[in-house]
Amino acid sequence: MSRLSQLMHAVRPTPAAFWLALIAGALMPLALAPLTWWPVALLGIGLLADLLEGQSPRRAAKIAFLFGFGLWLHGGSWLVVSMHDFGNTSWPLSLALLTFVAALMALLFLPIGWIYARFKLDKLAWLTLPALLVMGEWLRSWVLTGFPWLMTGYGFIDTPIAGWAPLFGVYGVSLAAGITGIALFKIVREGKKAYLPLVTLGVIWIGGGLLNPIAWTQVDRSQAMSVSLVQGNIPQESKWALEWRDKTVKIYRDLSAQEWGRDIVLWPEAAIPMFAHEAQDVLADIENDALKQGSAFVTGIPYATWNKARTGVLFYNSIAAMGDGLGLYHKQQLVPIGEYIPFEDWLRGAIPFFDLPMSSFTWGPSKQAPLLVKAQPMAPFICYEIAYPELVQRLSKPAAFLTTISNDGWFGRSIGPDQHFEMVRMRAKETGRYILRGTNNGITAIINDQGTVVSQAPRFVAAVLRGEVYPAQGFTFWQRFGVQPILALCALLLVAGLLVSRRR
Repeated sequence: MSRLSQLMHAVRPTPAAFWLALIAGALMPLALAPLTWWPVALLGIGLLADLLEGQSPRRAAKIAFLFGFGLWLHGGSWLVVSMHDFGNTSWPLSLALLTFVAALMALLFLPIGWIYARFKLDKLAWLTLPALLVMGEWLRSWVLTGFPWLMTGYGFIDTPIAGWAPLFGVYGVSLAAGITGIALFKIVREGKKAYLPLVTLGVIWIGGGLLNPIAWTQVDRSQAMSVSLVQGNIPQESKWALEWRDKTVKIYRDLSAQEWGRDIVLWPEAAIPMFAHEAQDVLADIENDALKQGSAFVTGIPYATWNKARTGVLFYNSIAAMGDGLGLYHKQQLVPIGEYIPFEDWLRGAIPFFDLPMSSFTWGPSKQAPLLVKAQPMAPFICYEIAYPELVQRLSKPAAFLTTISNDGWFGRSIGPDQHFEMVRMRAKETGRYILRGTNNGITAIINDQGTVVSQAPRFVAAVLRGEVYPAQGFTFWQRFGVQPILALCALLLVAGLLVSRRR
């Protein structure tokens, strides 16, 4: 037994195990952007498995909870920037709200620890614990509308095991990373006896490396479409100020003046800071500019309409295609607090952060057609939506390429925009399609079908990013079958762990 292993076993029966779990969880975000120190994730997951070994179900649940709490307290720290800097909330209250969110998200880790200990799944720890963690990530993507952030697999987008993404999505990469971390711990502890974990590591990393360069879709290089992604860099604190409405539109029009004639001119989320019916004259002028030069104009713009009974108005966060483009898309996954207020009758107005401008949007319908730009179908996603693996998997099927528009000004200079951008790259890898990403102040970029950044605009400046996008046909395995295969694989691993435990 190694010195490290002896130390772990010495502290595990004591309350120090709880502190170690908290620290292990807090280290995990270092594996994600902007640092992408992915070996740290292997250490964190391996340490979690070691701490859970031999624990009672109750103590294991506490350890798993603290691991999750540390993960979200650090990884979600960008929420404080949104609440304090732009939500007019005091530092103490912002930190208290972050702590509440971290504790709430950590609750989904409780059953992971309890199930793992209750059914003694540590006999095949390198398979069973990663399976439980992946199922936990899947739960986070839809429970209470979902908050699919901080998934382990994102940190491995530039490693060989990213090759599993077109087959099983980010969940498959998370599973591969989790197996790796725990298998390495087992190899260090048991040496030559750990031949099964060693073989598993070989399959995962060699297999991923062989899969990584495969082109799962057919990208048509002969149909290059020129694009201009316009980044206005509008100050977030002025975004919805009445005196900035015309000024904002002028900034974007001036930046776009030399871009008409390009195939696609893209403006970011809510680039036009007024409702579509209020901006009819402006939109008509811009569409005229686009039509004269044969450009498709795509922009984020809020949209208002009557409900079916015409008894009230519905507000949508939308993206529209005009000029040589066609279609209107309403956002389907809204940001809690930022775009809608849960338990609105209780929370609205309680603190300034619960009364942000434009926080009364309506959820868009689940079935919406892609936008058409230059006769090509384009799947649109607004901000937070790109974080939902299954939403992107579903909406990307009929599309030749993807577009996501965002306003990451809410995150300031925190780690939030980098984490968000890493997810965009994973979506490109999963779907085998180019993605155009237009933002207000960065990160504006073009990502290819392998998840590689082709070009990127500088952050926190007004800029125009020029480049090309190529349409794709065909589907990856992930696009065809979605999350079911990876969930089935996790279930099989858990059944295997349960059978081994009972036999022994």
